[in-house]
Amino acid sequence: MPKLAQIKTKETTADVKEFISALKDEQQRRDALVILKMMQKASGEKPKMWGSSLIGFGNLIYTSPATGRQVEWFRIGFSPRKGNLSLYFMDLSAHTAALKKLGKHTTGKGCLYIKRLEDVDLKVLEKMVAVTAKQ
Repeated sequence: MPKLAQIKTKETTADVKEFISALKDEQQRRDALVILKMMQKASGEKPKMWGSSLIGFGNLIYTSPATGRQVEWFRIGFSPRKGNLSLYFMDLSAHTAALKKLGKHTTGKGCLYIKRLEDVDLKVLEKMVAVTAKQ
């Protein structure tokens, strides 16, 4: 097996609930708790902090399709960032149809960005999370 690349963002022992409780914006705290519960239910995994602001569920060895570099990462996760909630799905191509029904969002490479959960259909998001957690 090839040697894993070392990246800055690693799993830590920081407390997830403390991190969420410390968020200054009340809406962001509420949304983060909903996503936390949703991802925990779908993955069957306990949440873990990755770096100072990412919450991940499960572990996997991710191979970059562009470089072939392998890193240890989480299966599914999110981060309540200042501008939006960033949800990490690794591969959004499996969600093309769901994204059309989701509501107000933007995407990046493997990331789904949502301003507020009230902007999206939670049932659609829940299905996306469930599918990703089982990939």
